[in-house]
Amino acid sequence: MKLKPYKILGLLPVTEITFRRWLRFLADRRALVSMILVGLIFGTSLFANVIATDRPLYVSYKGQNYFPFLVEYPESEFDGFAGPTNYYDPFIAEEINDNGYMVWPVVPYHYRRVVKDAGAEFPSAPDANHWLGTDDKGRDVVSRLIYGIRVSFLFGFMYVAITAVVGIAAGAVMGYFGGWVDLLFQRILEIYGSLPTLFIIIAIAGLVQPNFWLLLGLLSIFGWTGYVGTIRAEFLKARNYQYITAARALGVSNATVMWRHVFPNAMVGTITFMPFALAGSVTVLSGLDFLGFGLPPGSPSLGEMTRQGLANIRKWWLVYPIFVGLGGITMLMVFIGEGVRNAMDPRKAIRIRLPKKHAGAVQPGDAAGEAAANPSAAVETKP
Repeated sequence: MKLKPYKILGLLPVTEITFRRWLRFLADRRALVSMILVGLIFGTSLFANVIATDRPLYVSYKGQNYFPFLVEYPESEFDGFAGPTNYYDPFIAEEINDNGYMVWPVVPYHYRRVVKDAGAEFPSAPDANHWLGTDDKGRDVVSRLIYGIRVSFLFGFMYVAITAVVGIAAGAVMGYFGGWVDLLFQRILEIYGSLPTLFIIIAIAGLVQPNFWLLLGLLSIFGWTGYVGTIRAEFLKARNYQYITAARALGVSNATVMWRHVFPNAMVGTITFMPFALAGSVTVLSGLDFLGFGLPPGSPSLGEMTRQGLANIRKWWLVYPIFVGLGGITMLMVFIGEGVRNAMDPRKAIRIRLPKKHAGAVQPGDAAGEAAANPSAAVETKP
């Protein structure tokens, strides 16, 4: 009987060994739940412009349909003056309600908007309109938390992608070619390691106002070195394997050998490191914002909210939400990293069950089965 190809989630075709690693990860309930929660949090934050905004999602006015969260309409559309429409303006709100209606988002406040319905003193306590109150400038805490999480995740994913590509490429070249190439890159790494990253960022922040892209570029310039050591060691070890020597003897180019034959086996350690790098990038950005050298003032930032919580330590709505948000995201990413690390380690005795169409391929839950499926990656197993 011909077995169907292995597919993750029924969509992504993979090899048997990769499929077994995926099943090991699914068997780790803590990692699986953490991945689901991170996916829900990040997915929700991507729709921040729909969930938390000071523009209605839909306006029906005199038989016309408007979508203010997508299009900025002038007040003249609603019998007002020229200029952008302020839907909180009493005249505009009354005019629309008399001739139609408005559908507001779940959190009808933008992260920059200073609210007018939370009292005269800020920060104000939570109420029916502001579930977590307002900060010391009168801005809704829930809205800023949603946008801050989105910024942190996007920064983290982009940082990990950039540093991983550069670090993996450098480590692969160092390990595969060795010799003077390896020595040259090692000297460059020593120079990078001696540079005070934080002081360089502080000095640049004193000259220009940091923004998202500037911080991403600066941190990426110094962050790629963390991947070099693992990839270099794997390529140094793999370049002397017999199948690599045979590929060279057949005239296969170095680029093809590195990409198709060495790279897949060398990525195990790097993939294991990535979730921890993502958690670290979120805390680094928050730390810079906390010190005042991060995103521009007014930007939604977990670090800036942490600084506000420290300045208003008795205002619990400024302390606990950011603690749960930042600490929870970091903890979930660490749990995912541990799950990936255990899934990549064939010596971990995790009981898994293969689908019936693949049940006869390799005995599940046995590290020796993975070694049999991939002889070049065979390791000593523990009972």
